[in-house]
Amino acid sequence: MTHLMNVYARQSVAFTHGEGARIFDEQGRSYLDALSGIAVNTLGHGHPRLCQALAEQVGRLIHTSNLYRVPEQARLADRLAVLSGMEEVFFCNSGCEANEAAIKLARLFGHGKGIEQPVIVVMEKAFHGRTLATLSATGNRKVQAGFEPLVSGFIRVPYDDLSALEAVARNNVNVVAVLLEPVQGEGGVRQAHVDYLQGLRQICTANDWLLMLDEVQCGMGRTGRWFAHQHAGILPDVMTLAKGLGSGVPIGACLAAGKAAGVFGPGNHGSTFGGNPLACVAALTTLEVIEQEGLLARAQTLGEQIRNGLAAALDGVAGVVDIRGSGLMIGIELERNCGELVRQALDAGLLINVTADKVVRLLPPLIFSDAEAAELVSTLSRLIRDFLATSA
Repeated sequence: MTHLMNVYARQSVAFTHGEGARIFDEQGRSYLDALSGIAVNTLGHGHPRLCQALAEQVGRLIHTSNLYRVPEQARLADRLAVLSGMEEVFFCNSGCEANEAAIKLARLFGHGKGIEQPVIVVMEKAFHGRTLATLSATGNRKVQAGFEPLVSGFIRVPYDDLSALEAVARNNVNVVAVLLEPVQGEGGVRQAHVDYLQGLRQICTANDWLLMLDEVQCGMGRTGRWFAHQHAGILPDVMTLAKGLGSGVPIGACLAAGKAAGVFGPGNHGSTFGGNPLACVAALTTLEVIEQEGLLARAQTLGEQIRNGLAAALDGVAGVVDIRGSGLMIGIELERNCGELVRQALDAGLLINVTADKVVRLLPPLIFSDAEAAELVSTLSRLIRDFLATSA
């Protein structure tokens, strides 16, 4: 019997420790981790520099609250501003909290313009979190069902479709912002085209809307740039981060620039745990390691290697619809539901997951080796071939 609330359909395995891209269960069996705790363990498991930095910080100070100045928080905000071109940073503890901050900021921005009922445009198949507001912004009825009434103030349009945004601009005077993921993770590893993001930036600027990018899953170097939107050469007004920012230590961030900077003032938003010394040291160390070990370029190169390897290994296999992604954010879409591949991969010593029912999602840590990439391609391609050959 367990007293845990039954909100997860967990696999039966439990892990005791990890090293690099390897993780070990209670029986000592080794697994290749191609999921990274769902894009969280940027530096893999047990990275010596991260472990040392966290141990030293734990010995000094873990938490003080935002009633006081937090030097580590200021250093992290400065570093993120340099990397992103953004101007202000609010720290929280998760992606949904970062997106909640973005939604509140957009509404306050709209009220400042005299709009009494501000509206945010969101996307089909989006995922922004499981709090009530972020759930309402999410484009997945499966996760929304049973939690009505949802929060109002959202208009949903097709993803990667500029004409849909242009129609909204012509017909709705209450829009204050557009919120989207540059790469939809839960939506099936679907990547927005560069010209779409560039056009979206132009539409938002022309209509005095905030362009708000959810980089919770696709940010922090995963696509081969610090942030996925940088492939399009644009700058958002608001950007949200979490997951890989702290390499496993919970931390989220909402960044603002341009007309979104200065919207929040004292008392408008806050977080008890957000940006505490321990979490900020985790993030600062993550950023340092990514930069000093050349992991951005590594993610780009290795991602291409894995996608090309899978394409070659699965060439001509009936039932493979698409192999796509950017950097180390990879999706293999099959023609039928393939959730059972998660268990089959686990039995084969490989951690993956399936999203949007039919898409095998790979999110390896940025420290993945060439040999581990080859192992991933070999093991997964065999599993997919066998699955498609035997499933109805």
